[in-house]
Amino acid sequence: MQARLAHWFIGLSRRKKAFILISADVCFAVFALWAAFALRWGEWYSPKQDEWLLFAAAPLLTVPVFIRFGLYRAIIRYIEIRALWTIIQAVSIYALLFGFVLHESGILGVPRTVLPLNWLNMMLLVGGSRFIARWWLGETYFRLGGGRSSTDHRKKNVLIYGAGSAGVQLASALTHGREFRPVAFIDDEMSLHKRKINGLKIYAPQSLAYLIDKYQVSDVLLAIPSITRARRSELIRRLESYAVHVMSMPGLADIAQGKVTFDTLQEVDIADLLGRDPVAPDVALLRANVTGKVVMVTGAGGSIGSELCRQLVALQPSVLVLFELTEFALYAIEKELQLLLSRITPDKQVEIIPVLGSVTHAKRIASVCQAFKVQTIYHAAAYKHVPMVEKNPGEAIWNNIFGTLRTAQAAINSDVETFVLISTDKAVRPTNTMGASKRVAELILQALSLTANQHQTRFTMVRFGNVLGSSGSVVPLFREQIARGGPVTVTDPNIIRYFMTIPEAAQLVIQAGAMGQGGDVFVLDMGEPIRILDLAQRMIRLSGLQIKDELHPTGDCEISFTGLRPGEKLYEELLIGDNVSATSHSRILRAEEHVIPWSELTTILTALESATQANDFDQVRLLLKQAVSGFVPQCGIEDVVWKQTRQVNNV
Repeated sequence: MQARLAHWFIGLSRRKKAFILISADVCFAVFALWAAFALRWGEWYSPKQDEWLLFAAAPLLTVPVFIRFGLYRAIIRYIEIRALWTIIQAVSIYALLFGFVLHESGILGVPRTVLPLNWLNMMLLVGGSRFIARWWLGETYFRLGGGRSSTDHRKKNVLIYGAGSAGVQLASALTHGREFRPVAFIDDEMSLHKRKINGLKIYAPQSLAYLIDKYQVSDVLLAIPSITRARRSELIRRLESYAVHVMSMPGLADIAQGKVTFDTLQEVDIADLLGRDPVAPDVALLRANVTGKVVMVTGAGGSIGSELCRQLVALQPSVLVLFELTEFALYAIEKELQLLLSRITPDKQVEIIPVLGSVTHAKRIASVCQAFKVQTIYHAAAYKHVPMVEKNPGEAIWNNIFGTLRTAQAAINSDVETFVLISTDKAVRPTNTMGASKRVAELILQALSLTANQHQTRFTMVRFGNVLGSSGSVVPLFREQIARGGPVTVTDPNIIRYFMTIPEAAQLVIQAGAMGQGGDVFVLDMGEPIRILDLAQRMIRLSGLQIKDELHPTGDCEISFTGLRPGEKLYEELLIGDNVSATSHSRILRAEEHVIPWSELTTILTALESATQANDFDQVRLLLKQAVSGFVPQCGIEDVVWKQTRQVNNV
């Protein structure tokens, strides 16, 4: 009955609702005045003949004042506590006007205490009625479920994990939204259990199964933005065993920077599955090569390059040059950085220069370095997708090897102070062309460092493994496959990888670059390896789906194994060579690597350039093996053009 009445009221037109509220306030004005007299005299009160004028004046004053203050425009079921101040103002103005009318009317014998009693009664009746109606409509209509509209029927019942301020704000926002209906809070704090916030009861985590079954919960929303990543990972593991979709609020840093609002819900950050909290950065190292300097990032629109740019802007270089081959990627990162810059430094002290070009174009890269007097280069431009590089090895060699060479030579000729190469773990005992090409790029910089007496550029290399969410990462691929209902493709059930978040990798790259003395090869501590199959399974479960396999043939999403791709390793090497030493930073190590003198390396590079131009990939392989210690190709030559040409010529 209550739900039907609530549904009937909410379904009325705005005009009819306003009429009901005005009628109620007219009654309240008359009753409040009568109660003020009755309380003052302490007995049942009957108005005298001339006092009836006051009872007629009260509603005539009340309604216009309340209209002026907008009390009839508010949506009662969404009214908030801040509306109480508006009610206080409106009732106070009414009380003052009523006092003026009483004074001017000349009616005698009205006690002075009637005026404050009338004000108090009106406050209780007007304010109390609206908040009781808000509670009744919200509690009955939204939570008991009777008489819901078609939109309300489509709402998903959700649990909010975290009964702090973030959780309370999230619950309020969702209650007024159209997608989710919060039914309860979950919190670890024992003192909060069995209490209520805005009508929602707080339960212990042990009640999860009971609540999911009782309310047919589809989603659990994490509203704990301030906890550590390790703690968040622990909570996510606890939720994995339940058939619910887990989503989370963004972190406090993103909220503070204005990137998102507190009620923005997102898929569980895969970084939270790693459970690895970032180490506080060394501010001096971050600023050393950046603050107040002209900095250039090659490959500025890529996953690593763009994150480097975001962090560099915050460090206040005088100029940030964005060097990028892809027009749209350059447009996107420039637009994003300009917006970011307006937030963190409204006076826009950092000049952002977008430059289209290829690192293989020697004159272009040299002219840019000289025109802007670049002092620091972060060289992130590279082809890095292993199977794609195997199918197009010649282009990868031009970009990864000769692009690095051209950029390094431009840096030397332009007196660039610091050159930091973004390298890869796959350069260690490589089994694919991508890893071998990146190792040759390292060898170029190491060899040039041996000629430091001929130039002032300091070369540094930083190696790390897979970054979560990069263009070649499995994470976005898995998300897309899960959204389609599967199957989720994993190359091999035993394949493992090391992972790091893009922001942490970029931050460590900047710090490592400042630590180099020349020719240093730094490697980042990637933590513990992750089995890709385990990652796929966790992502499926956290999406609220059941894995389809032999034990669960009616499951929602299947995992299929496709086999290792060309050039792909089953187990990645650790990101270090044989000789490793610690540095002042706990997550940055220094590797001692074999160096080829420039006089020897330049002979190999000349031969490699000729072989690449001639599409002689047999010779390319021999030269890469000659230069790169431990290079053992995992597959044959896979260049698609080379193979097609041989097929046409029946070779």
